[in-house]
Amino acid sequence: MSEPSRFDRRKARTRAALVAAAQGFLAEGNVAVPISEITAAADIGTGSFYNHFDTKEALFRAAAVDALDTHGALLDRLTADLDDPALAFAHSFRLTGRLHRIEPLLSKALLNTALTLIDSPVGLWPRARRDIELGVASGRFTVDDLDLTMTVVAGTMICLGQLLHVQPDRDDADATDRLAVDLLRHLGLSSPEARAICAVPLPDLA
Repeated sequence: MSEPSRFDRRKARTRAALVAAAQGFLAEGNVAVPISEITAAADIGTGSFYNHFDTKEALFRAAAVDALDTHGALLDRLTADLDDPALAFAHSFRLTGRLHRIEPLLSKALLNTALTLIDSPVGLWPRARRDIELGVASGRFTVDDLDLTMTVVAGTMICLGQLLHVQPDRDDADATDRLAVDLLRHLGLSSPEARAICAVPLPDLA
């Protein structure tokens, strides 16, 4: 394949700047901001906006999907060598829980859009569903209704993130790991095994 042209590179940089600016507004919970403020934050001309997005809503959805998928891709890399689906699921949940303190702006962007993207084909939720399906197929998990189980997992993560923002003094690692144990038990593991899996050292998110 040929290298991208200078025009294509400039266009990609402009789109990335718009997405990054939108993520900042998402983190603030401010989706009523006018397009002119978004383009000002991105340091581009207002007219350039429509070269990339038809509406402000389309930009905010793209920004949310990008944030979710970026974190999801990171989880894929950090769990790629794990053969046990239960361990991979627990690692992903525990790492995501720690994200709320390590990257508070990204965390708020995720929380402010999580429910609207619950059916997105990219991001965190399809990856969690994949890990659970692998756990069921391998006999590690027992799940009667995958959709209801995903409701439990997604609801737990969203509420955990909100709790950690509301209670900044709470130990995020302890809270996340305790909930991960509960989720593994919900998925059919014994309490001792769930606790052992959640005591496994995590890779460095930094």
